[in-house]
Order: sequence, then C-alpha cells, then structure tokens
Amino acid sequence: MTAPRKLFVKTYGCQMNVYDSERMTEALGAEGYVPTDRADDADMILLNTCHIREKAAEKVYSELGRLRVLKDANPDLKIGVAGCVAQAEGEEIMRRAPLVDLVVGPQSYHRLPAMDRAVRAGERALDTDFPLDDKFDTLKARPKARRAPAAFLTVQEGCDKFCAFCVVPYTRGTEVSRPADRVLREARDLVEAGVVEITLLGQNVNAYHGHDGGLAGLIRDLAKIDELQRIRFTTSHPNDMDDALIAAHGDCEKLMPYLHLPVQSGSDRMLKAMNRKHTAAQYLKLVERIRAARPDLMLSSDFIVGFPGETDADFEATLDLIRTVEFGQAYSFKYSTRPGTPAAEKPQLPEEVMSERLARLQVLLTQQQRAIQDSMIGRTVGVLFEKPGRIAGQMIGKSDYLHAVHAEAPATVLGQVMPIRIISAGTNSLGGQLLG
Repeated sequence: MTAPRKLFVKTYGCQMNVYDSERMTEALGAEGYVPTDRADDADMILLNTCHIREKAAEKVYSELGRLRVLKDANPDLKIGVAGCVAQAEGEEIMRRAPLVDLVVGPQSYHRLPAMDRAVRAGERALDTDFPLDDKFDTLKARPKARRAPAAFLTVQEGCDKFCAFCVVPYTRGTEVSRPADRVLREARDLVEAGVVEITLLGQNVNAYHGHDGGLAGLIRDLAKIDELQRIRFTTSHPNDMDDALIAAHGDCEKLMPYLHLPVQSGSDRMLKAMNRKHTAAQYLKLVERIRAARPDLMLSSDFIVGFPGETDADFEATLDLIRTVEFGQAYSFKYSTRPGTPAAEKPQLPEEVMSERLARLQVLLTQQQRAIQDSMIGRTVGVLFEKPGRIAGQMIGKSDYLHAVHAEAPATVLGQVMPIRIISAGTNSLGGQLLG
C-alpha cells in the first residue's frame, strides 16, 4: 500500500484564510494527502498568504528563502503559494522564487488537485484567474469527521467598496454571495460533525445577498438548526448594516452580542479621502441604533493612523470617536502602502509621526478594553469550551462577547456552552467559575 503524502499548510491573516486553508486541505485530501503540523515532514508545503499587513509580499519571499533548506534536502518536496499575495504577485513569485512549484489565487483553489497532478509530472503551475466556475460547487462535500466546536463558514467574498487603502477588490474580486441553500447545507454538515458555533465570513459579509432576506434572513434560517447554539459574523461595513440586521441583534437569541464594525478614522476629511462613503456622525448614529436593539453588545473596530494627509486635528477626531463609542476590542495599524491602490500614490507621513499617534491611540483603546473586561467581574456569561488550558484541570473557551475565558472544569465540558461566573480579569482574558 502506498503511504499517503503529507501536506503542511501555513496560514497568514484573516479568518477567511483559515477557512480557505481547511478547504484546500480537503481538496488535496482527494489526491491522497493527509495534513501534518511539521514542515520538515511534508511532501507539499502551502503558504496561504495575506496581503493586508505591511510588506506582506516580502515576508512571503523571506519565508520561501527559509524553505529552500528543506527543498535542497528533499528535491521531491513541492512548495506552493496561495491566497492574496499569490493573486497579486503570481508571475513575479514564479520568477523570483524558482523553488515554488505552484501559485494559486483565492478564487482558484478548487483547481488544486489538477495543479498537483501537473507539478507531480514535472511542470510548474500558475492559476490566478477569476474563473466563472464556482469553487464552492466544484469542491467535494466536506468530510464528516469530528470537528472542533467552533468553525468558520465563508458566505461572501470580494468587495465593491474600493477603499483607497485596500487591495481586497483586486485580490478577491467583486462581491459574490453563496446561495443560501448551499450555505445552510454546509452549516448542517458542520453541526453533524460536532460544531455548535459558526462564524459567517466575508470581506464585506453584511453585503450578503444570497438570501432573499439578506444576511439577517440567512442568520434566522441558521438559527432554526437545533444543535447550532451560536452564530457570529465578520467583517462588516457600516454602510451595509440594514434595519433587518440591526433587528436580528435584538431578537435572534443565537446571534452573539459581539460586532466587529470597522470605522478606520473619526475624521470626515480622512473618511472621504479613504473613500469610506460614510461620516463619523453616521457611524455614531448607527452604533446608537445597534445598541438600542442590543444594549449589552460589545463593539470592536479597525483603525488606520497616519493615512496620507492626516493632520493632528484629524487624529484628535479619531480619539474623540473612540471615547464616544467605547470599544471592547480594536485592531489598529500605521498606514502602509499597498501597490496598485489609490492611496499608494500620495505623499506619506513621517514614520515618527505615525508611530507616536499609534502609541497614543493604542493606550486609549487598551484602557477601554481593560475597563470593559473589569466590568465583566461578577457577571454570569455563557462560555463555549474549546480546549484544555495550560494548568491541569483548567479549560479555555470563548464567552458570548468573544472574551477568552479560563476556568477549572472537567474535560467533559469540551464542546459545551456552560454558565460561568466571571471572577477575575486580566489583560487579554477573564477567569471564571463553573456554575452548577
């Protein structure tokens, strides 16, 4: 009997890449691959890349340089680059990195089995098309093997917003939504495999239009799956938070009280320059409406500091918005250019100015995060336990509000949502006591 080939996948970036890595692993499973967590034990290494972070492409080339040692030791090792850097840099990767056997964009990974057969025959394979065939239709049904209790499920890809700083429309394409019946079928398969929490994914997930009722309609249908206990979604654009979705936060019990709603800046001048198509006042009004529907909702957001042309007054407006909203969590970055985006051609702010502003902004965000975590002490929340902790007898999970929570509990709580009384708050996690 031929031994199975081993596949090592390294995933960078967003939750959608995590989902894509799972699907690529499943697709190559049909070609006889089994996953391994060791690169030096693999017959194929796939780097599933992200183009959002600073110098993303150069980091991929650095990683490829480190993999050269493994390729030299094992010439039969196949190395592939997938994801958004692959989409943006396809032919350049092939030119600069001769050790790479295949490059596949995020819309073409259903073609991996054919590409694998090509590289096994001695060819190099490149596919960064935006094919007409739907990759989700082409991929085989997901295996029924037992899964972790929480899973990601992509329902929407691409973006039509064309924010001036963002590469997503160029690497993921325009907005496409999966039909609701196919999403629901995959969700039921996940639940049958032991999943009790599903996070719906999309670059602009609340623009989902694969259901007559939009994302809210899809959520309500998912909520009818008895064994599915929790529903989340990310990432949202403020302009697509419609009345139905706001209402769902108030009356859909399975939709968790956590919302990631990026704003990027509190300055109307910067928001216009970023092509965000909303104002700070409109964002604040939206937050007010969502909190009226679900008063205990925890908000997170994204912020860019040092966008080209940002003044001290623009930055202060961002701080003011943060003080007004009070975020439980946020991601913040210094602006960095993305080749091909409109903002990349504009004069950049000095590095020291961006660093100083980012430090001040992060101090404020950290204060807000800690204050909200401290306010959880004494409350009882539901926690979905996902894995054992580092300490014997300890289990770790996520609260309704997406806080990491650790508590003394038996291993039998794994995969269950349990009532936990919060008794302590740390920088990045909460301590709890199992009730009942």
